[in-house]
Amino acid sequence: MFRAFATLGRLLRVLAAAAVLLGLVAGVPWLLITSAGWPLDWLGWAQFSAPPGVSELMTAITSPWSDQMIVALLASIGWVLWTQFVRDTVVEVIEASAAATAARHGRLRPPVSGRGPIRWVAAVLVGVIIGGLLFDVARTATGGGASAAAADAAAHRPAVAVAPAQLTPVAVTVSRPRPAITVTAATARPVAAHTDTGIPGWARDAPGGVHHVAEGDNLWELAEHKLGDPHRWREIYKLNRGHPQANGYALKDPDEIHVGWVLALPARDNTPAHTKPTTPPAEPGSATAEQPTTDTPKNTVSPTPSTSAPSSTTSTAPATPTSATTPTTTAPAQTSSPATAAPQASASSAADDGGRDREEIGIVLPTQGWVSLGLAALLAAVASLVRLQRRRGARLAAPTPARIEPQPAPLPESLAPIEGVADRLPRSEDAQRQPIAPAVAAPIGVDAAGSEVSLFEVPGRGIALHGEGTDAAARALLSAVLATGAAPSTEGRPVVITTAQTLARLLPEGAPLVGLDHEGTSYDGERLVVLADAAAAVTHAEEEMILRRRLLDAFDADSVTDLNARTDHAEAQPAYVLLVEANLRHAARLLAVGAHRTALHLHPVVLGELEGMTAVEVAADGTTGDEQPLGLRRLSTLAATALAAVLAALADITPRPEPGHDLDDQAGTDEDPITTSAEAAAGQAEPVPAQPVEITAPIRLQVLGPVRITTESGPVTTGMRSGSYTVLASLAVHPTGRSLEQLAADLHPDTDPATAVKRIRTDINTTRRVLRTATGSAEEMFVVYDPATGRYQLDAHLFAVDLWQMLTAIERANTAPDDTTALTALREAADLYGGDFAEGQDRAWITDYANSYRHQILAVYARIAEIVEMDQPEQAIAALQHAIGLDPINEELYQRIMRIHGRAQRPDAVRQTLRRLEERLADLDAEPSDATRRVAERQLRPVISGGHR
Repeated sequence: MFRAFATLGRLLRVLAAAAVLLGLVAGVPWLLITSAGWPLDWLGWAQFSAPPGVSELMTAITSPWSDQMIVALLASIGWVLWTQFVRDTVVEVIEASAAATAARHGRLRPPVSGRGPIRWVAAVLVGVIIGGLLFDVARTATGGGASAAAADAAAHRPAVAVAPAQLTPVAVTVSRPRPAITVTAATARPVAAHTDTGIPGWARDAPGGVHHVAEGDNLWELAEHKLGDPHRWREIYKLNRGHPQANGYALKDPDEIHVGWVLALPARDNTPAHTKPTTPPAEPGSATAEQPTTDTPKNTVSPTPSTSAPSSTTSTAPATPTSATTPTTTAPAQTSSPATAAPQASASSAADDGGRDREEIGIVLPTQGWVSLGLAALLAAVASLVRLQRRRGARLAAPTPARIEPQPAPLPESLAPIEGVADRLPRSEDAQRQPIAPAVAAPIGVDAAGSEVSLFEVPGRGIALHGEGTDAAARALLSAVLATGAAPSTEGRPVVITTAQTLARLLPEGAPLVGLDHEGTSYDGERLVVLADAAAAVTHAEEEMILRRRLLDAFDADSVTDLNARTDHAEAQPAYVLLVEANLRHAARLLAVGAHRTALHLHPVVLGELEGMTAVEVAADGTTGDEQPLGLRRLSTLAATALAAVLAALADITPRPEPGHDLDDQAGTDEDPITTSAEAAAGQAEPVPAQPVEITAPIRLQVLGPVRITTESGPVTTGMRSGSYTVLASLAVHPTGRSLEQLAADLHPDTDPATAVKRIRTDINTTRRVLRTATGSAEEMFVVYDPATGRYQLDAHLFAVDLWQMLTAIERANTAPDDTTALTALREAADLYGGDFAEGQDRAWITDYANSYRHQILAVYARIAEIVEMDQPEQAIAALQHAIGLDPINEELYQRIMRIHGRAQRPDAVRQTLRRLEERLADLDAEPSDATRRVAERQLRPVISGGHR
């Protein structure tokens, strides 16, 4: 009955379009002739056989116009438009016929562009008529009855393969029952991904997930392997028919699909999602069934073009390129041998089908867990923001602590490897700004091509995680969502709704079950809402669904994405993630929320299996038991302690009014975490060689600023390896020495340990050879080895190190008997500081050392200002301004400058200093602390008796 009504409706549309077309082609001329007659009478051309002369034309144009002449003029315009319409109609008929013929013969014909309004009308009418007629003809191939065998034969025909990486002539490969045409990039447009995951919006909520078409695919075999019944190919065809694909075409014929297309799949009702065994890639006959997800056109990170060629469906041994490419892909920045690559591959379980180790597209954590590069970049950005927050509130106490140790890392040691992702992804050029986060929001894992998969782009009504790695994957997912909103440039920071029971399941035992803003002071509100139970959480999601739907209706928007792009409403609606445990009582309500997932940006995530949601089985290492529903190959995983550390870091950088510390009210402020940690580690501090400025040594090593080496004959500029400079920097901050293994971990954390040790040996030998040549001391070792400890260290008798000299000067100032002696030592320390430690290198351990020494030199300048302020206030301001140039976000420096201006009764200078701080902190999405504003207010008050403010 439905098909009959559909056929009747389509027939009525064809008849209506034909009637309109006939009316425009035949009715318009009849109307013009009957209403206006001969249309050129207004030009003095009364008859066709008697054209007017020039004088008659001028007379007709310049004489007063009658109503009849105006009607004749309008009729002339109507004839011109009618002629244009008839021409466009003929062209559209020819174009439609040619496109249909080309499609039937397997040739790609680009869509017509540049249509004008008249041609668009003609195109719509012709398209409705021809489309309706062709559909009725095609229905005999897609329906049942006597022609079912012919339709099934059409569904057997293979996909048209597109090889975007090669520029070769068009090649025709004969196969049965119809040739598969290989079209190169020279004859077809590149296949572009619709979204960051390559899944178009119309396919994201597909009941059975999606499939990326590979060469050799056809609807018959696709239905057999994905749905368990080859005769269900008609469901796939109907589900995808007419939807635009990335290459500009759409599925219109069951015997023609293109490589790179994304096909939505119906639900596989009769078979569990994870019962289909994965076919070994070495078997060519079954490669079509499981290979498509590894040959998506979005595979732009493949090491070589050959690894992403769609023709790999006919390969008989994918393991061969795997072994060939593994040595060079395990560590992208270095060259390693097969023996080196082997431990890397075993650490990440196996190499993927494209020949890359999974560790190349992620980071194995030392204790438990694996994170993709996208999530690692987000967590590295969070760590950078924690460092910036510490710099902002660092106190400049006197006496200045002279310590060689670094500042404490913002993340625990178990997450230290993730900061190495900074060497693989772009970073901000401005050291004061936060690092660039990856484009993919909420990255939860990687697909078979190694591309990041966003939680917000996966299809279906929601994700149901189950398996041994469920909790670990959920921790990483929660971290990815919340870290996505950490960067100040992020619009609409995602919100997570969960329950106390779920959070207790994911966090270590005894951890507080609270959100990121349990005190309610954040500018953005709570982004991790912890409710009592699942019923409350689902109710919260339903209320949010109703609210968002009302907003869309009020602003006549189709989706939250469209609404957020507008500027005529109050606020953007962030991504909303509901994280709860599976519960059959709430299954229907969860599915109702998930039904609006794409339009309303609501994303249910369930821990446990729940019918109706896309099930993802997660192994302990994050690998998925069946990658087909979402195209996932591996999910990021984290340990409970790692999640607790991430949540603590996110809470620290949540934008909120900061109390700060008032430099005039030291007793009423909190302890400085940097100073406190330094005092706690004082007993474990490495002794610093005492080196006064006057020391004479054959080699001067400068590590404050870019690493430089100078001898009596001048700077050493040639012969040194880049690794040699980093070795010297590491030994400078470890005067008691470092072992080869420790140096290897500092310089080459992503390289096989044996290979890294060899490189360190080479760097040390290069350093000795160059320094012997530069100094003429052929017998000296310069970098000496202590057999008792197994460590290498700098020979303090041969090196004058600016860092050691600066710390020596600071310590001398701390023990000076008077201000004059202290001032001399402080100025020596300030002169020795040539910039950030090992400037130009972005390794995390270098950053923590650089922050430590920068903080010490800021305290030096603050102490200099205190000493000279009474007699020379302008010199004090100059010293503090220089310190601000080294760290523009430290609030105490601005407080000190405002206090000097206030004592000198310069209110305008006080306001200008406060505005300057506000501008600096705006890049961090922060504002001056309450304490800093109090200092400014005091300096702006009138001077009372006694000269105090």
